[in-house]
Amino acid sequence: MKNSILLIVAFLVGTVVTAQDRKQKDTEWEQKFEQLGTMLPTPNVYRTASGAPGHQYWQQKADYKMKITLDDNNQTITGSETITYYNNSPDDLEYLWVQLDQNMRARDSDSPLIGQSSMRDTLSAFSVFNITGDQDYDGGFKIKSVKSAGKDMTYLINKTMMRLDLEKPLKSGENMTFSIDWMYNINNRMTDGGRSGLEYFPEDDNYLYTIAQFFPRMAVYIDNEGWQNKQFLGSGEFALTFGDYEVDLTVPSDFIVGATGSLQNPKEVLTTEQMERFEQAKKSYDKPVIIVTEKEAKKNEKTKASGTKTWRYKAENVRDYAFCASRKFIWDAMAVKLSEGNEPLAMSYYPKEGNPLWEEWSTAAVAQTLKTYSKFTIEYPYPVAISVHTASIGMEYPMICFNYGRPDPDGTYSDSKKHGMIGVIIHEVGHNFFPMIINSDERQWTWMDEGLNTFVQYLTEQELTDQLGYEFPSRRGPAHKIVDYMRGENGLVRPIMTNSEQIRQFGSNAYAKPATALNILRTTVMGPELFDKAFKTYAERWAFKHPTPADLFRTMEDASAVDLDWFWKGWFYGTDYVDVDLANVRWFQMQTEENGLETRNIKGAGQGIDGKNNGQKDFGNSPQPFVFKEWNGGYGEYRQSMDQNKIKQSAEGKNFYELTLKNQGGLVTPVIIEWTYVDGTTEREKIPAEIWRINEKEVTKVFMKDKEVAKIVIDPDKMTADAYTDNNVFPRSEEGDRFEQFKEGQD
Repeated sequence: MKNSILLIVAFLVGTVVTAQDRKQKDTEWEQKFEQLGTMLPTPNVYRTASGAPGHQYWQQKADYKMKITLDDNNQTITGSETITYYNNSPDDLEYLWVQLDQNMRARDSDSPLIGQSSMRDTLSAFSVFNITGDQDYDGGFKIKSVKSAGKDMTYLINKTMMRLDLEKPLKSGENMTFSIDWMYNINNRMTDGGRSGLEYFPEDDNYLYTIAQFFPRMAVYIDNEGWQNKQFLGSGEFALTFGDYEVDLTVPSDFIVGATGSLQNPKEVLTTEQMERFEQAKKSYDKPVIIVTEKEAKKNEKTKASGTKTWRYKAENVRDYAFCASRKFIWDAMAVKLSEGNEPLAMSYYPKEGNPLWEEWSTAAVAQTLKTYSKFTIEYPYPVAISVHTASIGMEYPMICFNYGRPDPDGTYSDSKKHGMIGVIIHEVGHNFFPMIINSDERQWTWMDEGLNTFVQYLTEQELTDQLGYEFPSRRGPAHKIVDYMRGENGLVRPIMTNSEQIRQFGSNAYAKPATALNILRTTVMGPELFDKAFKTYAERWAFKHPTPADLFRTMEDASAVDLDWFWKGWFYGTDYVDVDLANVRWFQMQTEENGLETRNIKGAGQGIDGKNNGQKDFGNSPQPFVFKEWNGGYGEYRQSMDQNKIKQSAEGKNFYELTLKNQGGLVTPVIIEWTYVDGTTEREKIPAEIWRINEKEVTKVFMKDKEVAKIVIDPDKMTADAYTDNNVFPRSEEGDRFEQFKEGQD
């Protein structure tokens, strides 16, 4: 009863809040710490509230047997495939959807129609080409037949998707087999662009082929979406089903081939010397062994053999397939020991134009990528990881990727070229983990593979320090490098949680910002040890499965016991930025007979440091006093049990600093404070982001210090992506540094 009376009295003597005041305060509260709640899908037997796959989780499977012929004279691909599709879902399927990604280049494609363009007084050849397109190129799949059990199937092609109607529903637990024959003209990637295609070398009249999206592929049927048959327009990449592949690749007999999977017939396609080097590479752990030398590659460039060879590959539990082929290739490889019995081959294929840079650094970068990613996610499970050099590209597929980084014609290269080449190799090899193994839907959420991959790329680059002899200059990951993007013009910045086709500033939105967010989460919010355990849990839970954003968000919380809803809401669902303003600092000491401090009006003093409210801009020459007052009542036994004299003694001679912090950017964040004392020593403190939970706009907090403070800096190491650091310092820089003044006095 006594407490109730006290509460009533407190209410009566408190400030009267009008309805208008309450309404204004409600609109200021943006619920930044409220739970995500209904923003995430409802958990079920397939995907749990913990972020783990449910006890009834399922996914489809599609196995492929393919025979592919690459015609170097006409630059075409001709193929025949047999697909066995397993319906592991609880649903009966009346039709199937097959992806025809090459149709993005067909003459009736929507992709060139949806791109914006405008006229200027002068247009470059490149600009005109972007408007007119390649008038001579006839792109897209030419489907010759679709059969099941020897009978033609009914199908309907809608741009980049093909619907196969079934004579009877494919029931849950059943599988079916059908075959497709097709061909297409290979695009010139250097003029038409694209993720795969050909590069022509006029000096020796040879082609280098990097081939992907070259076959009709099953669309994904999934528990949370049904058929993912969203059209491929160009930006949103791929959603794919795991399966096993047996692939025969027939190419000119002087070609060297690299592909997804393990080569099944090396003795049929390699010379005796090359076979010996290939076997030697499997036991070389410190440096690559050159299997096809530059001398042999130059010889191949001149032969132009008329016969063919067939390279046979097998790959298990992969979501896609790609290959490279050229008579120009040099090929090197080395083993990477990840654990006992798991020693995948890191390999590189490159033309002579890539040397000496590629021979020096490509395979080394592949090996380091496998080691670092295996540490932070799951151990690399595939037998090979391949980096292929071709100009002006960075693109990934299971076990193989295509990468830029070409030296000048005389073989020289700049540091920036070297770092760019190493960075793109790490990134594209890293995609083996995101999304090739942890198989997110790229068509819907670019950031789930690009952002997470860029984050682990940053960790890998930092682990290259010993090999390089200096710290790698990472482009993305460090907090301060995202600042310009996050404080950019309103309307140009969109949330990370934006569909791939609607993203503006693609690289910053889908790569850099999520990578930076995870880096801040690791270093500033959770700490490396806790973050690494939670992140690894996510990778282990969803390896060879289909995760969604909710599965990531929930797992990171479930595996760490850290409420991160405020973080996901701010960084992934919003466009606010970090800008913590150290708006005011007031310095106090307790008044005693010994220090002779005179009591002043504390309430009215020091209202701001911007000069607008006649507030203080530095610490002043002496502290403001406060009077210690003994507590004589209220809350009964709780207050009476306090040793007030001991408390008073603990405060004598101490410095009390009241900091007012304003959240000018809107994005809540931990607050890192560096205190510099007049004796030159420093101290760091980190205040959790939850300090903003009651008032998201402005907070005050008092700190007790033994020594007198000369300077206070918020986020001194630029770890939180604070957009404007001029308001992070007290005293403001133009008012001078008390520590510097102290040093001058000593001098």
